[in-house]
Amino acid sequence: MTDPQAGGVTAIRGALLTFTRDPFGEGDAPAFRYESDAVVAMQAGRISHAGPAGEVLAALPEGTTVTSYGRDALIVPGLIDCHVHYPQVRIVGAGGQPLLGWLERYAFRAELQLADRDEARTTARVFLRECLRNGTTTAVVYCTVHPHSVDVFFEEAERLGLRMIAGKTLMDRGAPADLLDTPERGYDESKVLLARWHGRGRALYAVTPRWAGSSTPAQLELAGALWREHPGTYLQSHIAETREEVAQVTSAFRERRGYLDIYDHHGLLGPRAIYGHGIWLTDAERQRMRESGTALAHCPTSNLFLGSGLLDLARSTAALRRAHVAAATDLGAGTSFSMLRTLGEAYKVARLRGGTLRATDALYLATRGAAAALHLEDTIGSVAEGLEADVVVLDLASTPLLAWRGGLCESLEELLFVQLTLADDRAVRATYAAGRLVHDRASAHGDAFA
Repeated sequence: MTDPQAGGVTAIRGALLTFTRDPFGEGDAPAFRYESDAVVAMQAGRISHAGPAGEVLAALPEGTTVTSYGRDALIVPGLIDCHVHYPQVRIVGAGGQPLLGWLERYAFRAELQLADRDEARTTARVFLRECLRNGTTTAVVYCTVHPHSVDVFFEEAERLGLRMIAGKTLMDRGAPADLLDTPERGYDESKVLLARWHGRGRALYAVTPRWAGSSTPAQLELAGALWREHPGTYLQSHIAETREEVAQVTSAFRERRGYLDIYDHHGLLGPRAIYGHGIWLTDAERQRMRESGTALAHCPTSNLFLGSGLLDLARSTAALRRAHVAAATDLGAGTSFSMLRTLGEAYKVARLRGGTLRATDALYLATRGAAAALHLEDTIGSVAEGLEADVVVLDLASTPLLAWRGGLCESLEELLFVQLTLADDRAVRATYAAGRLVHDRASAHGDAFA
């Protein structure tokens, strides 16, 4: 594995695609930068150079080794997954139930297993290994109710040099007794974890009430208080995933005007708050999310797998532009670690809603767009000088079919669309985190888990 000495330069060569603005906004100018032959140089964890090969090579220190990935390589920003449950990797692919039944039959049972610290660490390692094999370098992650599930997750992410956002799940009702905390204990344990991890290396903390139906008003109140007490931290939860869930939650909080108002009342909306799903939000709720700067994570494979519904992505991106919409796997109801496959499914959902989704726009939702939703667009999400060096090298000919099909493509948009439709983890040739090679498809010695 590449581990440059302090001051050393790691440089890679291939085609480059990165975004420069929001393609869902106004204007006809290209939202991305494409270079058919580029060099990206990384030093001290950041991108020092990114541009046409001739220009960058002339600017690099004499004798710098450049790893060339060849004619079928496309360098893109590290992919960002904005809503995922690492404990549920244990049950990915377990189906046959809608959301609430699926939680009881599968998800809670998996999370109970992480009461064992060793099981939590093993699960975290498997989760992170699969993230890197699929080019995901940042994720917004739900741990379990057990404080050590947060510790081991951040410990393993720190060992790999990853920028991760995670938190202890808060639940004081609606789950097995061994997965419940109390409002006070949840607040106290989260506060200790937050103090230990937020801002340590590349770790960031998210206050994590699971969903309104699994927390009492007292717990939501303390979650909001904890978040307000620590500016710069994150807030993550779920909203409007299924009709049954919406009915259950609004029935339990009859004094509130609707699902989103429950969170709003307890101070759980605002910048750095990101909610999963949002399929059944009303127009008024979307407008309130926009006004408050609250972001939405679109989880297409999970929504399809559980039969939860089809997000109106066009309506959501239009309504929430200030707050942003990002892509997410939502494992383990989600069915793939691959953000490429996830984006391909987002296109299918858009078509079923009567719309469409360009491949370039889709990739934005898992790179710069996701970073913007997290208020990290000046840190990650693009391949640009000065940003943290999270970079993925895609192999556009990772299978015989893709190699043949790619040769027939007449535009970058078509070539990228084919990747989102047909590619999988084999398309990720190399993953760099903070300038360090943490996954190399071609060599077990280049894998940080070897």
